[in-house]
Amino acid sequence: MDKPVEAGRCDPVTLEIVKGSIRAGQAEMEALLERTSMSPVIREKKDYFAGFFDPAGKMIAGTNLPIFGHIVEPFFEYYPSQTMRAGDIYWYNDCYASKGGVSHSPDQVFVAPVMVDGALAGFSQSWAHFKDIGGAWPGSMSPTATDIYQEGIIIPPVRLAREGVWNDEIMRIFLRNGRFPDEQQGDLRALTAAVKLGERRLLELFERFGWDVVHDAFRRLNEQTRAAVVKQLRSTFTPGHYSFTDQVDTDGLGNGPFAIRFDMDVTDDKITIDSSRSDPQAKGPVNFLMNPAVPRMVFGIYALANDASLLLNEGAMHAVDEVKVKVGTIVQPKFPGPLNQRGLTLMRVQAVCAGLMNVASGGQGPAATNAYSILFLRGHDPQTKQPFMMSDGIGVGHGARPFADGHDAVYYVAQENTPAEFMDQIYPARLVRYSMHTDSGGPGRWRGGTGVVREVMWLGEDASLAIRLDGMLNPPWGVAGGQSGRPGRCTLNPGTPKEFEVPGPLSDGTIVKRGDIIRFDTGGGGGWGHPFDREPERVLEDVLGGYVSVDGARDDYGVVIDPAATTLDRKATERQRRDHRPASKLFHRRDYRDAMV
Repeated sequence: MDKPVEAGRCDPVTLEIVKGSIRAGQAEMEALLERTSMSPVIREKKDYFAGFFDPAGKMIAGTNLPIFGHIVEPFFEYYPSQTMRAGDIYWYNDCYASKGGVSHSPDQVFVAPVMVDGALAGFSQSWAHFKDIGGAWPGSMSPTATDIYQEGIIIPPVRLAREGVWNDEIMRIFLRNGRFPDEQQGDLRALTAAVKLGERRLLELFERFGWDVVHDAFRRLNEQTRAAVVKQLRSTFTPGHYSFTDQVDTDGLGNGPFAIRFDMDVTDDKITIDSSRSDPQAKGPVNFLMNPAVPRMVFGIYALANDASLLLNEGAMHAVDEVKVKVGTIVQPKFPGPLNQRGLTLMRVQAVCAGLMNVASGGQGPAATNAYSILFLRGHDPQTKQPFMMSDGIGVGHGARPFADGHDAVYYVAQENTPAEFMDQIYPARLVRYSMHTDSGGPGRWRGGTGVVREVMWLGEDASLAIRLDGMLNPPWGVAGGQSGRPGRCTLNPGTPKEFEVPGPLSDGTIVKRGDIIRFDTGGGGGWGHPFDREPERVLEDVLGGYVSVDGARDDYGVVIDPAATTLDRKATERQRRDHRPASKLFHRRDYRDAMV
């Protein structure tokens, strides 16, 4: 049963204790999930999230969780909150049924209701990307998929456990549909352990402070965040109508580019975003089922960037008042459109939001970020004859900000590359090079983050290679005189007579043989501000650190460096900057094929 919440009972000191407890509980859940899972996607790459929600399914605390959508609310259609019991666990990966609560099928969502004296007090949630859930290809994520059925088993919102009793039939069906059932089973248990731990931590809060105090704390924490984001955006954005367009290069089937067009109307008391002018959905798997929560949270994160004391929660959703979508577009595809490479489009959606921030604030937003790169190697284990798959998510450069360089070598948001030691021990592969992709970051007063160079020697039998890169045709743009990031590429056996450039940005089916070297050069983020305004000493540091070459320092930044002594030539730098300063403009992207604004 539901219980009413009384307000006004949480003092400021208790509020901070509750806030710290929620953050600690979330971190503890994620640590448990990481340490008890079996799949390297979760255990090594850390592709997981955890969070807490109130009885209405609104987020109390999370990482970047709602960057995809509302997580808990899809369950209510099938399981009203009044029917939930202590010991229940709920599960789904159904993108369309959850309206983008998850946006590709490998992501599994587990939720446990938290009951206090028989009343629903909140929810504990864990979420992780599974290595394989069946479908047409090992890994369930081929760049050539044409419908979601090829991407693995679909689990609608279901009740996995009732008052602590497991539904083994659902488990058996799921495990039977995957190629690596032992890993799947271990990961399911890890997700379960995480939500049960979160349930205990919330119960401890209620036992310590009581129902009214804790729920008033939840309300106040959301209101703190809401007030902060509304104030920040109202003071940053000038009222008016704004538009911005970005593009996804291809859908993997030879179609594209695909434009993502957002319009934004700002008044003194309302912000509305309309995505309906975006291109029609793709045949290939770059479609992104965008929940309206996504642009809301992107703007909310932007507004919270300067205040680490605030929780990322439901209050951040109030950064944008209304989000309009149109079914049948690349950001709102019709079922059963494929979705597994939606990460490319998600990052372009974030870039469009950043572009709107810039045009509405006169260039005070971040530059565009590259989308994380992935390679898959698939074949059969020569000993077991069973399907085999190695995946490696590879870091890229993020966009520069008006106050700092972009982050270098980041895989997505909070995740990591596969460690060299793990790769060498588990897979028939050897990591032979891992370094910065020099000059890939967009030049600027604040430099765009750089990508990486990652070379892997394949030591197994013939395998099929699938790759995903971003921004090869339309690299991430720079802002306020900053230049675009530089694109990446994938090459087999570079510098040898057998050198072959793997088709990109999306491709599948390239055969890799024993002894082949796979080289990934990933792209960088856009720069912010004119590169000739970057301090020469900072450019020298970039050269010494491998982020910028000596030629790049001269050509992009107007800084002349003696390559022998690696020292600044100040007089030559003054002449170079005086005589060769390029023109400045609000947005910059090389070879961009459509007007962005």
